[in-house]
Amino acid sequence: MNLLERLGLLALHRLDPERAHGLSIKALEMGLVPLSGVFTSPRLATQLAGLSLANPVGLAAGFDKNANVVGPLSRAGFGFVEVGAATPRPQEGNPQPRLYRLTADRAAINRFGFNNQGADVIAARLRARTAGLVPVGLNLGANKTSTDRAADFARVLAVCGPYVDFATVNVSSPNTEKLRDLQGRAALTALLAGVMDTRNGLARPIPIFLKIAPDLNHDELAEIVEVAMTSGLAGIVATNTTLSRDGLQSPHKGEAGGLSGAPLFEKSTRVLATLSKLTDGKLPLVGVGGISTADQAYAKIRAGASAVQFYTAMVYGGLSLAADIARGLDALLQRDGLASVGDAVGLDRDLWL
Repeated sequence: MNLLERLGLLALHRLDPERAHGLSIKALEMGLVPLSGVFTSPRLATQLAGLSLANPVGLAAGFDKNANVVGPLSRAGFGFVEVGAATPRPQEGNPQPRLYRLTADRAAINRFGFNNQGADVIAARLRARTAGLVPVGLNLGANKTSTDRAADFARVLAVCGPYVDFATVNVSSPNTEKLRDLQGRAALTALLAGVMDTRNGLARPIPIFLKIAPDLNHDELAEIVEVAMTSGLAGIVATNTTLSRDGLQSPHKGEAGGLSGAPLFEKSTRVLATLSKLTDGKLPLVGVGGISTADQAYAKIRAGASAVQFYTAMVYGGLSLAADIARGLDALLQRDGLASVGDAVGLDRDLWL
């Protein structure tokens, strides 16, 4: 992180977190943020469910909810970018305040509730983007007041699917009441059947991922894997935010919502390793939760991830973290004599079980 970025973060941390987030999006729109470009090497070049990644370090959904700054983010060092979540109709989300920094814990709690401008607006922005910089995906959500939330995911995919390279079904946000109930076997099977039917009807069928919660037990994870392996899913994203508050120190630790950031690292990595064992490496996994360094990204990969994503760490480490992690990951692969990311996938899985 350079001095300018450090000063910018200090200034943003003096503001309300949601306002600071809005200003960071505006700065990217105005071209005020230095962008490193995508770092790659033969070791980092990765294939993920048919997607060609210059590096396996991705931006998780939630930062660019409305696809306002896909172009700048595609030049910020990430190997792939995920925007959203998008719902069929616009919605304001939950009342403010709904985002809290937990600085002492290097974490955040949010209860946004899928606030976004709706699938039509987001599709228009995605249609206008310059294709080919890095793969861009969309996180699919459901409206809070929908009478058929399962169908909402397919509706968003139908509208936005032609303009993205992949999509992620998000049934794991804790901030929409009863949304996580859709992770059960019967509900998830029916939901994914509708999504895959829509996906198969696209002129250019794209990979579909499923994002799950970190608060599932072994039997629940086994059910999800069973459904995933038979539904045609391209992979699983592990994990979303947690409802756990174990070991937190920050004043806002008691706020309702999903916890992200450093405290999630071990929990999400254990889930990742469990999924790797349950799938026997036959389904690509994307590791998310608590990553802020190259060592942590590498640990996720060695636990079973073919690629990784992060977001909360940028609150504390800035946008330049993407390229820093990619460079560091390349150095770690070289140190260990590994020719590719794929050679490292799952090497330490059993250590996390």
